Amino acid sequence: MDIPKILSLRGQLVTLRLATADDAERLTEILLNPVVAEWWPRYDLARVRREMSNRPDDPDEAVVFAIEADDLVIGLIQYWEENEDDYRHAAIDIAIHPAWHHRGMGADALRTLARHLFDDRGHHRIIIDPAAHNHRAIRAYERVGFRSVGIMRRYERGTDGTWHDGLLMDLLRDDFV
Repeated sequence: MDIPKILSLRGQLVTLRLATADDAERLTEILLNPVVAEWWPRYDLARVRREMSNRPDDPDEAVVFAIEADDLVIGLIQYWEENEDDYRHAAIDIAIHPAWHHRGMGADALRTLARHLFDDRGHHRIIIDPAAHNHRAIRAYERVGFRSVGIMRRYERGTDGTWHDGLLMDLLRDDFV
């Protein structure tokens, strides 16, 4: 995938800007917070640098944005694309430091990225796949317009080492609120 020429996207409450190597330590700090790490397990600085650096030489990596509010990085949101014509869609993930939960920041970040994926990248469908027992995230995604598609059984390994179900959700352009 090509790294977007857009370096930042502005929402009502947050700004999304392409993450850089300078963000690695802050993103690691966010991902290591116990509330976040429950859903984003096994991250450390090396993994963040490897997976979240927006390397233009690796077109298969996700495009990662730092989420900023009040001039502080409060989380990350990323997307990747399936560009095969018959299956074209985008997928997203989001993590926000819990000190910024319940303020509408996540919903604003989701809407901002969804608008970009629909309007600028030409997608008609976006998917997200929270853990089936992550009810807080599921409610947040539903507020943006995502709908449950189905359970993916034993989809991901949890922090306890066992396999857990995931919930596939999607957002069609026509459902976007």
